[in-house]
Amino acid sequence: MFKTLQSHIEKLDINSVSKERKLVLQPLIDFINEKSSSKKPIDLNFICTHNSRRSHLSQVWAQVMASYYAVSNVTCYSGGTEATALFSKVAETLINTGFKIQKLSDTNNPVYSIKFSNNRHPVIAFSKTYDAVFNPESNYGAILTCSSADKGCPIIAGAEKRIPITYDDPKAFDNTDLQDKKYLERSNQIATELKYVFKQTKA
Repeated sequence: MFKTLQSHIEKLDINSVSKERKLVLQPLIDFINEKSSSKKPIDLNFICTHNSRRSHLSQVWAQVMASYYAVSNVTCYSGGTEATALFSKVAETLINTGFKIQKLSDTNNPVYSIKFSNNRHPVIAFSKTYDAVFNPESNYGAILTCSSADKGCPIIAGAEKRIPITYDDPKAFDNTDLQDKKYLERSNQIATELKYVFKQTKA
């Protein structure tokens, strides 16, 4: 893992995760442990409305934390109820945290390679619907990262378990003086909570 990124992860304080949030996170811990104990693939699909911000941050940080704690057979995906594009500030925030990101295509919906280690497969990030062919069709955990997707998707076809873990949208601070700060705050919150999740799992 890249040293700057590893240093950032080490500074994330899981003791800051509240009791209330730990209760919200417990179903994800249980799902991962159930899959791990039975030696089955652990496929996680993080779902939001537009697959542009929170779902991508969750996908990336979950994949990184699985690697950090050596939890094997974890593959993380993301999707939306509709496809838009990965918001550029998300990529910028991750770069500032220690990731190496390359834009693989320059379209209205660019494809990004997000690397956290020289020797691990990068996360391939672009906006897509949660049921796109790029994502798993069945036997996955569906993690709802925004309340609108949670309310709008009472049933997610193919999902083995539906787990709402919602976050406030940093989009509320777009084009303001607080934008950089709020995107980093949201990224760090997601990273800290997923660090807590994977620390509780059985590798």
